Amino acid sequence: MHPILGTRGAVVAPHSLASQAGLDILRDGGNAIEATVAMAATLAVVYPHMTGIGGDGFWLLHAPGEAMQSIDACGAAGAQVRPELYAGLDSIPWRGPLAANTVAGTVAGWGLALDYSRLRWGGRLPLSRILESAIHYAKEGFPVTHSQATNTRNKLGELEHQPGFASSFLRNGTLPEYGNLHRLPQLGDTLAQLGKAGTEDFYRGDLARQLAAELAAAGSPLTLADLNAHQAKLLPALELRVRGGALYNMAPPSQGLASLLILGVYDRIRQAGWNPDNEAGIHALVEATKQAFLVRDRHVTDPAAMQVDPASLLADSTLAALAAAVPLEQASPWPAPVSDGDTTWMGVIDREGRAVSMIQSIYFEFGSGVVLPGSGVCWQNRGCSFDLRPGRLRSLEPGRKPFHTLNPAMARLDDGRLLVYGTMGGEGQPQTQAAVFSRYVWGGHDVRSAVAAPRWLLGRTWAEQSTTLKLESRYAPELIAGLRQRGHPVEVVADFDERMGHAGALVRHPSGWLEGGEDPRSDGAVAAW
Repeated sequence: MHPILGTRGAVVAPHSLASQAGLDILRDGGNAIEATVAMAATLAVVYPHMTGIGGDGFWLLHAPGEAMQSIDACGAAGAQVRPELYAGLDSIPWRGPLAANTVAGTVAGWGLALDYSRLRWGGRLPLSRILESAIHYAKEGFPVTHSQATNTRNKLGELEHQPGFASSFLRNGTLPEYGNLHRLPQLGDTLAQLGKAGTEDFYRGDLARQLAAELAAAGSPLTLADLNAHQAKLLPALELRVRGGALYNMAPPSQGLASLLILGVYDRIRQAGWNPDNEAGIHALVEATKQAFLVRDRHVTDPAAMQVDPASLLADSTLAALAAAVPLEQASPWPAPVSDGDTTWMGVIDREGRAVSMIQSIYFEFGSGVVLPGSGVCWQNRGCSFDLRPGRLRSLEPGRKPFHTLNPAMARLDDGRLLVYGTMGGEGQPQTQAAVFSRYVWGGHDVRSAVAAPRWLLGRTWAEQSTTLKLESRYAPELIAGLRQRGHPVEVVADFDERMGHAGALVRHPSGWLEGGEDPRSDGAVAAW
């Protein structure tokens, strides 16, 4: 018998303080969207190496009996961001002011989601209440996690000389230590301003003017006009039916298409007994991942520049062709597509059965490393994924949206269960989603073990350049040996390796009871009532 975690609402996030902030909103009568914004804002404070209000976000919105909706809160390259800005360089720098070249869309996503909440879900909590926990931790302090301390230490050489970084994330020039109290008072003031003036202030108000001035002073090419032009968008979600239910994910510029393709291909080729816990199942999922990534890297870019409808790439004929290309016995050659990024995913289900799957990111650890001194905003570096060469799928152009690894997931199962799930982890996001879904729906796991069980990861992730097939050491030696015999370049990593992502999942059963699983690789928690 699975444990009953709650019947009136549940949340999961990669930091326990964010989970508590979301649960507090549900207890105050808030809905799933309001709780998600509270969690997202709190994560922007207490998990600052992974996310922030200087980044982008994507949402899935579920209400019983209604079509799944999504929100694209991705910011575009500024009007002055042209290839000639990077003359003499082969690629856009990963760090520094020239990496801070796309508008931060996250806050606009909060605003659009809250508008939807008030219009469709009866939302009534003021933004000042929703941001209360985040403001408190920013001003009064929060304990440094192992993850923050480790990532600050590992990336210090790239970051310590970036504008504003040292004053925000070091302690009098020294590295923060686990458990130390850390404050971000300027960010707290900015969140308080948003609570009073609303999310529009970030783009078209006093705060926007402050941000534009600070960006210019730091050397970023973004302008007030770029902030003024930004709008989040409400869109239909991508959908794919597999045996057992319907999968939902985010349309481009997100790689949500790849997440759906992996499961769609695997569903077509899977045989009895295959799952991410055995050699045959892992091999099949890895090969499905390769096929999905080839499609992603051939097509996915700013939707305004795409040559095909993303939904057409989920057609039966496409899935059949990809499935036919999967070798069932031996590993296929792998061109190792390049991606990176770090992120936070969170999920909420409220008492009415409405649910949110949401993900937000500043891309690399601490994004561009540029922290605006007056507002305390750490700006993303998502635009470093643009190609400086002309005529490419993701060539840099003013006003173009960058390719995103971010993708929130959800599934409506045929037996009436709702599965809300997701993870951070760059290239690993679609793979971890495939592991969690296939374990829970097809593999006999409960939701907790589906998240916590050993994971595999093909290729580069948010922390490094390695292109191996990584397996956590909890897998049996004979399974590892078998995958090597099939030709996979296996690398054995730690028992609970952070490179595998910070996943989470919630399930609402037809009777209304809720259960969830947080990732032992993160600092997260499930909270419910």
